[in-house]
Amino acid sequence: MNVWITVKSLGKRKPVLAKQAAELPETTHTLRQLIENMVALQVKALQDKNQQAELLAYLMPDEIEAQGAAGKVGFGAVYNESVPDLKFAMETAITAHEDGLYKVFLNEEELQGLDESLVVKDGDNVVFIRFTMLAGRLW
Repeated sequence: MNVWITVKSLGKRKPVLAKQAAELPETTHTLRQLIENMVALQVKALQDKNQQAELLAYLMPDEIEAQGAAGKVGFGAVYNESVPDLKFAMETAITAHEDGLYKVFLNEEELQGLDESLVVKDGDNVVFIRFTMLAGRLW
C-alpha cells in the first residue's frame, strides 16, 4: 500500500522530509511494524544511494537555491559506506520512540502504543515529528 510520509523537526519551519510516497507492506498493523517498515525503507534507500556512483558531481542553480532555502547546500554525499545493521537500526528506532525522541501521527491522530492495532489504508498521511535536544553553553 502507498502512504504519504512527512518528517518534521520542531524548531524548523520547513519539513525535514517533504511529503513523499512510500510503499508499505500490507502486514503493517501496529506502530511497531510501521516504524520497522520505515527503517527498512530508509536503510534500503541508503544502500541504493551508496551503489550509485557519480563520476562528476555538480549542482544546478535551482538546486543550489532550493538547498540554500532549506539551510544547507551540499552534494548529499555519504562518506560512511558501511551498511547499517537492519535489526539494530530497528531496535534503535523503537527505543527512540519509547524515549520520546519523536512522535508518529496517522491522519492527524497520534499513535502511542507500539503494539496497539491500527489500520493503515492506501493514501494515508503519516507524519514523524522529531524533537530536537537543546544544547548550549552556560552563558
